[in-house]
Amino acid sequence: MHVPSATVNREVGQAKAQSLSYVVLLAATTAISGFLFGFDTAVINGVLLFLRLQFALSNLQTEIAASSLLLGCLLGAAGASMMGDRYGRRKSLIASAMLFALSSVGAALANTVTVFSVARLLGGLAIGLASVLTPVYIAEISPSRNRGTLVSLNQLAIVVGILSAYLVNWEVARLGTSSWRWMLAVAAIPSLAFLFGLLLIPESPRWLVTRGRQREGERVLSRIFGEQTAKEQVEAVEQAAAGEEGSWHEVLSPKMRKRLAVGMLLALFSQITGINTVLYYGSIIASEHFPGQSTSMALIANVIIGTVNFLLTIAAMVLLDRWGRRAILMIASGGMGIALTFLVIGLNVPGISPLLMLACILFYVAFFALGMGPGPWLIISEIFPTKLRGRAASIATSSLWSGTLLVTLTFLSLVKVLNLWGTFAIYGALSFACLIFVWKMVPETKGRTLEQIQQAWNK
Repeated sequence: MHVPSATVNREVGQAKAQSLSYVVLLAATTAISGFLFGFDTAVINGVLLFLRLQFALSNLQTEIAASSLLLGCLLGAAGASMMGDRYGRRKSLIASAMLFALSSVGAALANTVTVFSVARLLGGLAIGLASVLTPVYIAEISPSRNRGTLVSLNQLAIVVGILSAYLVNWEVARLGTSSWRWMLAVAAIPSLAFLFGLLLIPESPRWLVTRGRQREGERVLSRIFGEQTAKEQVEAVEQAAAGEEGSWHEVLSPKMRKRLAVGMLLALFSQITGINTVLYYGSIIASEHFPGQSTSMALIANVIIGTVNFLLTIAAMVLLDRWGRRAILMIASGGMGIALTFLVIGLNVPGISPLLMLACILFYVAFFALGMGPGPWLIISEIFPTKLRGRAASIATSSLWSGTLLVTLTFLSLVKVLNLWGTFAIYGALSFACLIFVWKMVPETKGRTLEQIQQAWNK
């Protein structure tokens, strides 16, 4: 019996569409962690305005309160590889979902700044775990042609979380001195949604195969690629993992050093170029350095910044797979440097309009969102072998959180010593240094399977 080729092609197309829809569903479920990541890191921008008043915090105490979450992020990222490799990506993400819920409730109910900081540290542990394992999970389930877009879905969720935090802060601020508690408590709802979603999705198929659970891994891969391709994928993963021990010794071996350096430095540059000064201290910058701007106006400016961040992240999801990772990262880092240069010049002009300074900040955030936001997470999830991916990604992500912690702990103190323009001049210089680093060191990974990327590194 002859089956018309048009019918066959249509059925194949439908199967591909169904499998892609399934992958998008898995990626979207795990990307809820990205939403929580963004919300919990950005909500502090509004919380600090009220927390400083309620607990009469000094600059140093404010920096510590803001940074307690980031210390947890650093510790969580450092331990993520051990959990992710031993217990699996999914179970480790379930643990992070529980920590997200506990942290949001604990911070909202805190009656001292110490209790607040401890609760936020627990939230940081959750973010640290998720920041390593969510991009790894998504990369391990994604077809190569869609991997950039799907991994960037996590970054989109992060910026949606940031924008949501700004909107919640703006809306809830009218409740007065207790409003900061409601700003924090809201995160309990998506935390529970994340936990429920994780109970319904499968484990990473590549992790299953490398742990000797080929049949389980093949079943998951069959739903993504079809049976024949799934078998080929299992063989490719087994072959790629055959010469790997998966040990810390191998992660630190000479053959891994260059790619580990690329991952760590790219992650570090994404933070020491200063983006979190805007995300964490934007309201304080507006209220203290641009006199006459009300708390409400500062919170509205945050919403505008969050909206720009959101829109350019959507553009990045398309362009990273179309133009390539390397080109986008170079455009982004160069653009950030130029935007900060104009900001520094403007800050030295007496009586300059706050709107012009906001425009410079918006361009800076836009270029960050285009490349330096999603790019490092994507590169980190791609360049390491499967057996080493969890541990290597943990080291690289710990580098990112170290940079975030450094910037957040020092920003207000640097501004006191160097003024606002001098501090942003440092971040601008580091943005141009990042451009040179990407040009010289970062490889292009667009359109390659994870196994093909490993072969290219091993040559």
